[in-house]
Amino acid sequence: KENVRQGFFGQEVNLTTYNLCRINMFLHDINFEKFDIAHGDTLIEPAHWDDEPFEAIVSNPPYSTKWEGDANPLLINDPRFSPAGVLAPKSKADLAFTMHMLHWLAVDGTAAIVEFPGVLYRSGAEQKIRKYLTDNNYVDTVIQLPPDLFFGTTIATCVIVLKKSKADNKTLFIDATAQFVRSGNKNKLTPENQQAVLDAFIARTDADHFARLVDNTEIAANDYNLSVSSYVEEEDTREVIDIVELNSEIARIVARQAELRTAIDEIVADLETNR
Repeated sequence: KENVRQGFFGQEVNLTTYNLCRINMFLHDINFEKFDIAHGDTLIEPAHWDDEPFEAIVSNPPYSTKWEGDANPLLINDPRFSPAGVLAPKSKADLAFTMHMLHWLAVDGTAAIVEFPGVLYRSGAEQKIRKYLTDNNYVDTVIQLPPDLFFGTTIATCVIVLKKSKADNKTLFIDATAQFVRSGNKNKLTPENQQAVLDAFIARTDADHFARLVDNTEIAANDYNLSVSSYVEEEDTREVIDIVELNSEIARIVARQAELRTAIDEIVADLETNR
């Protein structure tokens, strides 16, 4: 918080969450004049038009929530959504929040958004929005998180990192699904797990079964699918079997079986002779 110059800004439609956010500011020793948390619908009635752009944005918007979408003819001309040429589906507003934050993002800023994994691969309007984000080189990193991290859901969410001034035309994919420990009835990212992901994010290089830097042309050829599993190969943890040794063992078993069969036949024959 010491590096924040202009203050903290946010918006929340749920009144209880809005008040909790304000209380949280005070609990973290952030004075009233240093934050501006608005109450309202971020997508329909956005606050802070006069405060944007922002250099750092973090968000965990509601997963697959409903919104007005194309039922409101004004939204397609909204400067936040119009660049993609299409609106997020009315039943799934996830990428509407993403487009909102991209518009609010400074040229040299970074946005990190926790997303429902479906936004990475669903077709239709969401695919077109992913195409816009990829073709314009806004997607910096996609991080697949472990399952069961958040209260209220067990799904494995992901983090999409957006930037407007990247040094390359590539997207980094990080598979962090194994980076957790079980704590009580939930999974938890330990400081060591967090550092491993951060190191991969900073290094921006390939790491077997963990991270891969992918050219955006490959993403385009893959129908703009941004699922981490499509680019980072899962480690094969199955036991390696020596087929030659296995065949030898089978041959020994068959030979031993034949020996036992012969011995049993001899015993039976001897019993029949002595009846």
